[in-house]
Formats: sequence, C-alpha cells, structure tokens
Amino acid sequence: MDKVLSAQIDESVILRIDGLARQLGTTKKAIIETAIRMYAHIVEKEHNIEVLEWTHGTWRRTESPDETVKNARRAFRTSMQRHKK
Repeated sequence: MDKVLSAQIDESVILRIDGLARQLGTTKKAIIETAIRMYAHIVEKEHNIEVLEWTHGTWRRTESPDETVKNARRAFRTSMQRHKK
C-alpha cells in the first residue's frame, strides 16, 4: 500500500529526480523508491546491519506456531462476540 510522504527537499534534488525520470521514461516515485532501496542496501553492507537483528528479534516467538494461531483465533472470536447483537 502506498503512503504519502511530505518532505522539504532542495530544489536541485527535485530537478535531478525530474530529469532522471524523464531520461529513463519512468516516474519520479520509481526513481525515489529505487534510490532509497539502493542506498539502504549500501548502508546495510557498509555497517554490517542484519535486518533480522535490526528488528530487535520481533520475529522471534516464545510460543509455538500452533499457540500463536490459537491465540489469534481466540482474540478474533472474542472481538466478534463483542459486536454480536
């Protein structure tokens, strides 16, 4: 899902983005997204950043997948009961 990002950017950068988009026959959005992905990849390599470690282990679970599913289903049923008339 796309979200709107608002930022004040130097005019020379905006002109560069616009020029690149025209030269490559693509959108400014595609230029910005590609540039950010490339920059992130370079930074991750240079600083030895592991994405899974960067998320602070939020992907790790102390419970089994079955328990996670059971808990999620229970929470869903509870919330549906609350709205039942």
